[in-house]
Amino acid sequence: MVPGGVQGHRIDHRPPLRTPAGEVQRIGQACCASVRVMQKWEYATVPLLVHVTKQILDTWGEDGWELVTVVPGANAEQLVAYLKRPLAQS
Repeated sequence: MVPGGVQGHRIDHRPPLRTPAGEVQRIGQACCASVRVMQKWEYATVPLLVHVTKQILDTWGEDGWELVTVVPGANAEQLVAYLKRPLAQS
């Protein structure tokens, strides 16, 4: 016998799952009308020169790339940008 319960049953103290509309989701019930496929990304690392950083990033941005982060490069005059963009769904 489980303390505070019936044999073979557990008391679940977690808050109920909620749908995006805020309704309580029942066990075994799908929360969404459609299943989303996880977005896949492609990545690029780009050396940036300090005196033309904006122009380099603008050029990549026009091609659909999104800046993720910039880190120091091999020397004080260089930075490295990490970019991503969605892969086309096949």
